[in-house]
Amino acid sequence: MAGSNGKQKTVRDMVLSLGLIGIAAAVIYLFIPHDDHAPDIKRVDYRVELLTARRAAAYPVAAPEGLSQSWKATSVSFDGSAGNAWHLGFSDPDGQYVTIEQSTQKRADFIDQASQGGSATKTTEEIGGRTWTRWTGGRYDALVLEGTKGSTTVVAGTASFEQLTKMAQALKMA
Repeated sequence: MAGSNGKQKTVRDMVLSLGLIGIAAAVIYLFIPHDDHAPDIKRVDYRVELLTARRAAAYPVAAPEGLSQSWKATSVSFDGSAGNAWHLGFSDPDGQYVTIEQSTQKRADFIDQASQGGSATKTTEEIGGRTWTRWTGGRYDALVLEGTKGSTTVVAGTASFEQLTKMAQALKMA
């Protein structure tokens, strides 16, 4: 009889231990903060870089004007040594990525890089008095504008063509 009583205590102790572990896990889950939402993307001020790029670039540098506050600038750069490459990234109102890329680099290579592997379609759009060509099939969809004083302008991203078009409409080149 002594043997069976020992087995009952072992099973009872194991069940109690599992119960305590469950209670501890519940307390930890409730009291340790956790956030399942995407992190808030920090807004950047691109005015200084824009002025610098507009002074240094051999082409009219594009930047949006008149977009709502729900468009959030997230990244900016200008590299005069790499084809006068201008980059301005945004998060659109839906949280999708939109980028403005300009450069005097070789057109085909630059568009491939900016659209991340896209191909030209036969679809063109008249946006802001300029003819843009749609590119698809890469990581990003894109609108491409050729020939602004030897530069190529690409509006690309994970956003819909509707949002890419809104960005292209807002672009002012100076």
